[in-house]
Amino acid sequence: MDLYLPDSNATDHLGQALAATRPAPAVVHLHGDLGAGKSTLARALLRALGVQGAIRSPTYTLVERYPIPGGEAWHLDLYRIGDMGELDFLGLDGDEAVLWLVEWPERGGAALPTPDLLVSLEQSGEGRRARLAPSGPAGDAWLQALGAAIDLRDVPAG
Repeated sequence: MDLYLPDSNATDHLGQALAATRPAPAVVHLHGDLGAGKSTLARALLRALGVQGAIRSPTYTLVERYPIPGGEAWHLDLYRIGDMGELDFLGLDGDEAVLWLVEWPERGGAALPTPDLLVSLEQSGEGRRARLAPSGPAGDAWLQALGAAIDLRDVPAG
């Protein structure tokens, strides 16, 4: 699924639609250059799941945990990881996470769970392009539900 998101409202709209249609558990790998909108999309998704208060970027903490219905959402930013062995010290081996949002997943390699959804973001003019691709049956079902979501009517396809 390819979308053009002309502004931050459209990115928020996509995050809301992802939250409304997500399976549980779910793993999302967020790809894109610095400033492409990975954290913006993650924030919108978390906010739509009811996270109150500050939603911090995990750029320096590497992982931020948020209570959501059914467990926890883990938002990871692995940009500063030099070796996937460093993930051993983050305490990510529990099963309280029902949602993983992983920025820079290529730096985590096999230490991360298999994604259900791959989201690639890139700047495009005043907005951004989003490419969403499933990775397995749960991702296929998620994208089908997302495509049928009423909330996506206002997000123009690219």
